[in-house]
Amino acid sequence: MSPSGPLPDGFVVALSRHTRVVDDGDVLVGGSPTRVARLKLAARALLHDGRVVVSDARSRALARHLLATGLADPVVSELSPVDPALATIVVPVHERPAQLDRLLKSIGDGWRVIVVDDASRDQHEVREVARRHGARFVTLSTNLGPAGARNAGLALVTTPFVVFVDSDVVVDPDALESLLRHFADPAVALVAPRVRALDPLAARAGRGSRGGTGLASGSERPQGPRRTGGRGWIEAYEDARSSLDLGEDPASVMPLSRLTWVSSTCLAARVEALDGGFDRRMRVGEDVDLVWRLVERGWTVRYEPAAAVQHEHRSTLRSWLGRKAYYGTGADPLAQRHPENIAPIVLPVWGAAVLVSLLAQRRWSLPVAAAISATAAVRIARRTGAVQHPYRLAGWLTMSGLASALAQGFALLLRHWWPLTAVACLFSRRMRRAVIVASIADTAWEYARTRPRLDPVRFALARRLDDAAYGAGVWWSAVHGRSPRALLPVVRFRRRDPEH
Repeated sequence: MSPSGPLPDGFVVALSRHTRVVDDGDVLVGGSPTRVARLKLAARALLHDGRVVVSDARSRALARHLLATGLADPVVSELSPVDPALATIVVPVHERPAQLDRLLKSIGDGWRVIVVDDASRDQHEVREVARRHGARFVTLSTNLGPAGARNAGLALVTTPFVVFVDSDVVVDPDALESLLRHFADPAVALVAPRVRALDPLAARAGRGSRGGTGLASGSERPQGPRRTGGRGWIEAYEDARSSLDLGEDPASVMPLSRLTWVSSTCLAARVEALDGGFDRRMRVGEDVDLVWRLVERGWTVRYEPAAAVQHEHRSTLRSWLGRKAYYGTGADPLAQRHPENIAPIVLPVWGAAVLVSLLAQRRWSLPVAAAISATAAVRIARRTGAVQHPYRLAGWLTMSGLASALAQGFALLLRHWWPLTAVACLFSRRMRRAVIVASIADTAWEYARTRPRLDPVRFALARRLDDAAYGAGVWWSAVHGRSPRALLPVVRFRRRDPEH
């Protein structure tokens, strides 16, 4: 099934924080991929203080265009609320009654809940927690993993909406209601909240029983007890730089864009759009696969940071590294299903040329990189159309593209290709210099951006361990799958004309 239906009257969208308004409001620059959009006079009249309120066919078309291009996002607080009776919460769980109890307390009353026990060794405790909170209890005789357990719950859902929540989560007040508001847009199939680190006091409240460790997927087998002492350096790093925390900006989610995936830690979905749900064959990456399948079928997937949940992150070095590597092992299964979307980095041809010239570290490297960037700026200026200051705008777009190219180049050296980088460092002084520069620049940028409660040295160590573990998982996946597809970057030789 594909989406259908217009935006309702009263639907409000606001320009993204990343959208630039130039030429006295005539031109918008932003979206993903970045585009230049010239507004007609009638469209400008509908845009007040960066917001559009749907009231007729013209405002409906403008709001839809701004959403589709990523220039604007829905204002969730202005959308119509959805009756909780129209949604069912599905919780997959394995061996974690204390965490389940904590989750169900945070959800509160008034919700229909299905708890799916994924073949726990002792299901009595889980069953008792579910009974105490008035949840329907379903047990599986064979451990199916998070995807299969969620699908088992989905098969019992009779409401138009479903919310999947992992058992190692605490739901913030009003988070679920905020997610459901997005379904006022009939094109939206899936919405994800921001996933923050669990408060230490709340985390301790969910421990102390068999299977007391938090996992990224709510029905996976536990890996051992978590430390119950104070906050360690791994926890401090995860608080600031968790893989599950996708930041403070709302966004439309799609492959090869600014935000390419959302985590199944917590997802609200339109049941009719799910078409059977998750791929039960995938024990990792099943959330990414679902997002990409929905987008391929024309549905919209959104990330809404105004809604938040708290997740119990790993705190010991061994379990944390294991989880990061495990995330990486989903690369090849995703490459088999979505070969066009799995590239570790995506660069314009001029950005790739700049990286190659800088990596060469010759006397001509900086002049050549500058010449390539200047040429790219001139070409962009000629393609931006009739704006008041085309070269000023092109210079800004070129600098943004250059910063993105450098960041992706650092990621390729330090994360996705680090085994090759390590071998090259044994023989090349230039590669060693490149790694040092990339490591310092990447750490400094992330430290300034996230402002962790951690000293720079331990943050830098955690950052490199994070990259090494994930990259190792990607390489193991590629070798096991006998395909390098998940490791190959994409270079775009042709750029689409900007929209006006």
